[in-house]
Amino acid sequence: MTASLPHQGPWPDEPEHPVEDRRHMIRRRALTLLIIVLLIGIPAGYLVISANQSRDSGKDKEAKYSATGLTEGWPSKLQRRIYQVPVPHPAWHVAYYETNNWKTSRLYAQFETNAAGLDAYLTGLGLTRDDLKKGHVTIGARDRKVTGWKFGENGTWSGFVHRQKNPAPTHDVLVDLSNPAYPWVFVVSRTVP
Repeated sequence: MTASLPHQGPWPDEPEHPVEDRRHMIRRRALTLLIIVLLIGIPAGYLVISANQSRDSGKDKEAKYSATGLTEGWPSKLQRRIYQVPVPHPAWHVAYYETNNWKTSRLYAQFETNAAGLDAYLTGLGLTRDDLKKGHVTIGARDRKVTGWKFGENGTWSGFVHRQKNPAPTHDVLVDLSNPAYPWVFVVSRTVP
């Protein structure tokens, strides 16, 4: 036979807690619901925003790498360093296009600059204006077809081919000096990966 245990009563000095009224219960439940929503809603919102940013980044990269001709804007610093194309400051109407395959990688670039900018560009290649050969169109038909460049007979063209030992790139440079204060520069930089 089991003996029944005595029931323990309240402590004599402890006041009894009043029963929670309806108003307090509603307030407590609302506060609990708010905390749950915040704990779940904020991370969920962050994930949605992050996913949208990631998707937009992918679209930007897709547009960049699916380009089939010159794209307005500056080549990245990495591209300028790899292909050794020092676009000077100031430069306007800057555009570029990069192609890569298993045999040769090319960066096509064009820009308009001022006389000091042309000198800075040539100095960046280790050359001077004396290296420009008047009437010498150095960019071949294949490269003109890729970029859509058309070099007419009436332009004041000067150019040179800057050959370097591999893996340094080779530059085909063409300068339009029809306006000597604001020359246009066209560059094809080739490197063998």
